[in-house]
Amino acid sequence: MPNPDESRDEALQRLNARAKALEARQAQQVSHDAAAAKVSGYGYRLIGVLIGGVFVGLAFGAIADVVLGSRPWGMIVGVLVGFGVSIWMAVRSAQQMSAEVAREYGPPADLPPDDEDED
Repeated sequence: MPNPDESRDEALQRLNARAKALEARQAQQVSHDAAAAKVSGYGYRLIGVLIGGVFVGLAFGAIADVVLGSRPWGMIVGVLVGFGVSIWMAVRSAQQMSAEVAREYGPPADLPPDDEDED
């Protein structure tokens, strides 16, 4: 119920302030949800890079085994090379993702000090 002593301009200013506060709260919630979705997407991307590299190495090794007739050494070398390349790609992707998140959301905040004393 509006206050009868309050002028129309004062009431509008008060309502605008409340609306801005509500928009700020909603914007914080949306940005938190978007950040959480982005981070989980990054995790799935890294898992895909790791597993994909191993399978690509396995496929190249199997093809080398058929062409060169060097069973099972082509597959062994292919899996090892694929694993190494996938680790290198995952580290590189993680660095790029970390830089992107730092650019968008700022540097990571420090954790508060631990209250438990170590004996």
